[in-house]
Amino acid sequence: MKIKMLVMDVDGTLTDGHIYVGAEGEMMKAFHVQDGYGIAHILPALGITPVIITGRSSAIVQKRAAELKIAHLHQGIGHKLSKLQEVAAQLGVAAEEIAYIGDDVNDLDCIRWCGCTACPADAVPEVLRAVGYVCRRDGGRGAVREFIDRIFLEEA
Repeated sequence: MKIKMLVMDVDGTLTDGHIYVGAEGEMMKAFHVQDGYGIAHILPALGITPVIITGRSSAIVQKRAAELKIAHLHQGIGHKLSKLQEVAAQLGVAAEEIAYIGDDVNDLDCIRWCGCTACPADAVPEVLRAVGYVCRRDGGRGAVREFIDRIFLEEA
């Protein structure tokens, strides 16, 4: 079945999981440019809608999502599967048509529900055991791009 939507976690997946806090309380996160290219250029060419569902809320993530033209950004989500099912229903996408990448136990319900799943190499053991594909790359170090390339090769 063709993948129509890629759902991504942020901390530990699109980032390395580090949250840098300065003396004045400012926060910083680092994103990998290859992940961004895959999201902004490869996914649209494949007709795949990028979606972010994350437990934390951050202006940094909002800015990065806007930069990558991710229209479906959902932050501060306590129960990710409910939000994922809501977005899938809005977009008319079946679970089998959804690719999901996440790294921690709060991603497991989504991982179990979606048709195509992956995690970064440094995900927690429960997630490593649950996904269909374990990336060679760590979170924030190109794991999302690796998964996109895998989808691209399977869709081609």
